[in-house]
Amino acid sequence: MSDLKTDVLVIGAGPAGSMTAKWAAKNGAKVVMIEKRQEIGSPVRCGEGISKSWLEGVGIKPGRWINLEVEGARIFSPSEKVFEINEKDAGNEVGYVVERTAFDKQLAIDAANVGVDVFLKTAAVTMLKENGRIVGAKVKRSGETFEIHAPVTIGADGFESQVGRWAGIPTNISTRDMDTCLQYRMTNVDCDVRYCDFYLGKVAPGGYVWIFPKAEGLANVGIGVQVSKVTAMADARTYLDRWIDHHPGYAKGKKIDMVGGGVSISAPIKQTVADGIMLVGDAARMIDPLTGGGIANGCIAGKICGTVAAEAVHAGTPTKEFFQKYEKGWRALLEEKLYRNWLAKEKLVQLSDEVFDKVIDVLQGYKLEKLSVHNILKAVHEKYPEVTKEFEEFL
Repeated sequence: MSDLKTDVLVIGAGPAGSMTAKWAAKNGAKVVMIEKRQEIGSPVRCGEGISKSWLEGVGIKPGRWINLEVEGARIFSPSEKVFEINEKDAGNEVGYVVERTAFDKQLAIDAANVGVDVFLKTAAVTMLKENGRIVGAKVKRSGETFEIHAPVTIGADGFESQVGRWAGIPTNISTRDMDTCLQYRMTNVDCDVRYCDFYLGKVAPGGYVWIFPKAEGLANVGIGVQVSKVTAMADARTYLDRWIDHHPGYAKGKKIDMVGGGVSISAPIKQTVADGIMLVGDAARMIDPLTGGGIANGCIAGKICGTVAAEAVHAGTPTKEFFQKYEKGWRALLEEKLYRNWLAKEKLVQLSDEVFDKVIDVLQGYKLEKLSVHNILKAVHEKYPEVTKEFEEFL
């Protein structure tokens, strides 16, 4: 391979990367997107649940990547009292259960169809810099190293992002702001295809157990636990296996797939841009700290990022100052909720199973206008005001 030149280089072909690449190309930029894996979307590292409300706004049309359309979510307390909520009010992870491999591929297809060049098995190994500005990346493909020069580089390389660190953007997080996750795909289980299910409390310290049904008798069964609350990353499997063993409808099932990994549950980072570079999606810590979901946020921010990238190319100003259009744009839409949910997470991880039981007890039969920390606490405060003392700033 010889060295290449392009307008925009996107590193990472997940949802945020493909969305950024597509919108940069739609706005007239020449775009190259690289992906270190040989197959976009695989291995799956996600519960595979998304809501419907944001798809049209970023130009995603429902397609064959949808496994199921669910009615809503069920949230189970430690004593397994249950609160049901419809999909419109349940948040960004409930509505469609998708096949992530197909979903991610479709977003890459959408990007390629508007002119994006996609290179697989191509990994960035370092950033290219001139006078302190990022001007592309040195990459490795099939054992060969070459350079891709671009006035705008996008770091969309996921939770373990190296691009941000190479560019000098602080992305470090503490163990209290990380979850270790494990998920099985299980068959011959008694899942309810009408709902995505979530189990709270000590069954998953600092996190939750989730069930995302894929079809009758087939479901993703997973867990996220806060890294600071376990002694080893493998503890997530111990907790999940224990939960399965105590639920006959799943204990009789068969595991046909297993994936694991880390997820950030941090507050929004203070900086996502520098001269010549922007970070987006999981690489920019845009994951919801309460749910661990990041697809919607990554795609919403990706549209803004791609649009601003193309504008910077056309104006010849790929600077940190120009990229404030992106910084301010994504924060206006996402930052307040992300920060408030991080604050709520910090307090929720300290709650006992008894308190979680009280919360779900209140919510049973309660009509919530929207599932949010504020609305939940408002409902709980009416019956158990002592429970909400630690959450007064949210009320």
